Amino acid sequence: MIAAARHLLLVISVLLVPLASAEDWPEWRGKGRTGVWMETGIVETFPAGGLEVSWRGEIGNGYTGPAVADGRVYVTDIVNKQGNRGTERALCLNENSGDLLWKHEWAADYSGMSYANGPRATPTVDGDRVYTVGATGVLHCLNAKTGDVLWKKNFIEEYNTSLPTWGIAGAPIVDGNRLICLVGGEPDAKVVAFDKMTGKEIWRALSSNWEPGYNPPFLIEVGGTKQLIIWHPRAITSMNPDTGAVYWEHSFDVHHGLTVATPVLDRNRLLVTAFYEGSRMLKLSPSAPRADLMWKGNSTSEIETDGLHSLVSTPVIQGDYIYGICSYGQFRCLDARTGKRVWETMEVTKENARWSTGQIVRQGERYFISNDRGELIIARLSPDGYQEIDRTKIITPTSYVNRRRELGAINWTHPAYANRHLITRNDKEIVRYSLAR
Repeated sequence: MIAAARHLLLVISVLLVPLASAEDWPEWRGKGRTGVWMETGIVETFPAGGLEVSWRGEIGNGYTGPAVADGRVYVTDIVNKQGNRGTERALCLNENSGDLLWKHEWAADYSGMSYANGPRATPTVDGDRVYTVGATGVLHCLNAKTGDVLWKKNFIEEYNTSLPTWGIAGAPIVDGNRLICLVGGEPDAKVVAFDKMTGKEIWRALSSNWEPGYNPPFLIEVGGTKQLIIWHPRAITSMNPDTGAVYWEHSFDVHHGLTVATPVLDRNRLLVTAFYEGSRMLKLSPSAPRADLMWKGNSTSEIETDGLHSLVSTPVIQGDYIYGICSYGQFRCLDARTGKRVWETMEVTKENARWSTGQIVRQGERYFISNDRGELIIARLSPDGYQEIDRTKIITPTSYVNRRRELGAINWTHPAYANRHLITRNDKEIVRYSLAR
């Protein structure tokens, strides 16, 4: 009787303990593209011998980060490369075992592309469908369970898209029944919304008299209005995602089309940051789709930088402070109200080199940062300074970079943080690590 009572109390106590939340990572920078990881039950520091490997498997070349949904991992790569030609692939793996569930392949020609190392755009998962776009603009809608092609588009052939210098990089975004893509097509098809089920064009918008850039479409809701943000090399443009009509536009000429870092929304503030031109903060109206400039950086040099000149890395905003990685690897804090620099450190990237960078994800009151040296860092950030909690090795950099770097290669992949695990890849392997406490 006593034993039974003890057993009952044990069961009740277990039921009363809050369960650690779990979540998928279904698109670029996670759900909503915010770079915020909401899970609990995550390690406070790393094990002394490194993170526990759940599985590892072979993969081809590519910068693409994984997407994770419904027990599956989706990623793209290129293999059998001879010169500029190869076979791009969409791969689907079992999330728990790493076993290959299916693959879909198509021919790709990277002629004229700089950093021709593989696909760039993270797959976008929406229910029973996954959308992939290769570095040459081949868009597929695939059955998420089988890999069967439901529909496809070729931006170059069907929209007369001119391949940007660094390839097609903007991950498509789903909004209602629409799949919205950065196409860079003609006429006036820089952005195109397709019916996500059939591939039929719903609307097209924005002139293609200049290159599309590399920024993925981004959805926000401010001023009582859902807005589609397209940051292209001439402007930051807010659009009606239902029709493609322009709500507002803020002119911003960006050199070499380098609109790369994803815009960051914090309440009614929208931040963008470019490698040469630095940062701009817009104040969004709370009552209507409208925007005014709060402040902008003064430097147009990649070396003499007054604020934050990010390229690959998307910064974060916490309270009234911005944290991000500048043009030569400087991890900086700016005052979000003025754009003025508060502090900087080289501790995150360890190397003052062009395009030295990392990917920043917020998890509660701390941050997980994967630098391009293949290390994962846990840190706390405040206006008082950078506080590193721990650091561990997770992947070997393998991607060639034509600038002198200490390790001879870089890793620009944005990991997926899903179900208390991290999944990352280089040009040889894809690895899943446990981050469960």
